[in-house]
Amino acid sequence: MSLAQRFSHPTSDVLETLAQLPNDEVFTPPSVARQMLDLLPIEIWQDPKLRWLDPATKSGVFLREVCNRLMVGLQEWEPNGQKRREHILKNMVFGAAITSLSGELARRTVYQSADATGAKLRDAEVFPILVKMYHSDGNIPFVESSHFIKNGKCEPCRAPAKLVRDNREAFAYSFIHNTYPTPEMANMKFDVILGNPPYQIGMEDSEGNRTANVTPLYNLFVDKAIRMDPKYVLMITPSRWFSGGKGLNEYRDRMLNDRRIRALHDYANAKEVFPGVEIKGGVSFFLWDRDHAGDCEFVQMADGKQISKTTRDLRTGDGVVIRDNFAAQIVQKVQSKSLGTPSLATLVSTRDPFGPGIRTNYRDAQPEPFEGSIPLIFWNKVGYINQSQLERNHSWVDTFKVLIPKASDGRGGNENLSILGEPIALPPGSACTQSYLVAGTFQSALEAANFAKYLTTKFVRFLVLQRKVSQDLTQSRFAFAPLLDMSREWSDDDLYKLYDLSIEETAYIDKTISDRDWIDSLESPAPETHLPGGRKYRPGEVVPDESDEDDSDD
Repeated sequence: MSLAQRFSHPTSDVLETLAQLPNDEVFTPPSVARQMLDLLPIEIWQDPKLRWLDPATKSGVFLREVCNRLMVGLQEWEPNGQKRREHILKNMVFGAAITSLSGELARRTVYQSADATGAKLRDAEVFPILVKMYHSDGNIPFVESSHFIKNGKCEPCRAPAKLVRDNREAFAYSFIHNTYPTPEMANMKFDVILGNPPYQIGMEDSEGNRTANVTPLYNLFVDKAIRMDPKYVLMITPSRWFSGGKGLNEYRDRMLNDRRIRALHDYANAKEVFPGVEIKGGVSFFLWDRDHAGDCEFVQMADGKQISKTTRDLRTGDGVVIRDNFAAQIVQKVQSKSLGTPSLATLVSTRDPFGPGIRTNYRDAQPEPFEGSIPLIFWNKVGYINQSQLERNHSWVDTFKVLIPKASDGRGGNENLSILGEPIALPPGSACTQSYLVAGTFQSALEAANFAKYLTTKFVRFLVLQRKVSQDLTQSRFAFAPLLDMSREWSDDDLYKLYDLSIEETAYIDKTISDRDWIDSLESPAPETHLPGGRKYRPGEVVPDESDEDDSDD
């Protein structure tokens, strides 16, 4: 029997059950931890000198699975099981608990006792395998840390000053606040850093509801782990960094250009990994190998199985990770035939086309037209304002234009997708709130109509999809879609022919993307769909002021 075949995979596991439950903390299922560990070379389990670190221990599942494999891999090195176990627990595996409670849970998982000395253990069946550690925390302490507030934010983690809660641990995670490793561990070198770091930190309002001010944290754990220069870093995080994420531009750039990322496994539907929580944009785990210098093995996972695997250079995605291997080939073909052609990103507006104050729930619009007013198009209705209330782009009011919903049709698992909401083609005489982006302005109704139709093609929406991991749209999402001559109408067949797409490639696009209509309001600056009796008219519906998942810095 090979070493790989001898690794223990328990059929009944309380940690598997724990990972299914809804929690603020995202517990990793043991099956996922094992998939991640499978990425490491087999010989690593036969080296008794290595040190392993989980810098954000919750249930202790990663450390337990590491111990299980080391117990098998080191059998020849130390045949005595108890001596082998003692060496592993005392000298090889370490963790930093994220809270005092998770520290107790992790120690129970790894040492069989929350008190790692075993002094309080009463289970006689555990005594024969108990390893008595030197301290009650063993090698898995919770190191209480503090936020370092400057200018209203914590310098290490960027948490707002209001975050620290009375009578609760402050979620100042020791690993990224430089209190772990502790001074006593100053000369300790870690060879493998792995785990499932906390994903974000944010504020809660007076009723305990999460507000829009949410900041990613997982990138800070990854960055520090890599700076510590171990042999390997193995972590699972949200996939939002692939093409978006608040404050993640520099992190994404570093990751895409780091040739030491050896493997990346992506789950577009996060519930396949974490059934008890919703993580928009999916999750992924990666292996960073200090001695690797080359392309990355990219694996797509869906419906519990591998659907695609290829090796590619992550730098070729024009600033994003294209998470669909076959789509990456299509994008590359389109780009090679679009040299010198600008992209739609050069035409689409910023997220606040008429100014930051013209918010989704703009309060200063009137319900009825008045002398000199123009229609202001909301997500679900039309209000009326004086043009002087707009903060910028006043000239756009007098043009034909096409609007596109800013947030719609997020990306999930394998379902067919629309990707973009319905484009609205409008004549001169209106503006919109931040519910919409101005996708383009034109001098004629013909160009506006053709552009709206162009945005409904499966070709364009397939290209947008490759840069879109959540509901939010930004300019950068359109960077793969070419800007063509809008004096003519474009069909999918026209576009497939123009870019020499194969039958297989066009079939893949047609299968992936669902149909989409457009709204022709070229006879009126106030679309009938948004007026009383229209299918989008819902004046009482509360629409969020802004996404709590700010998707990009652009």
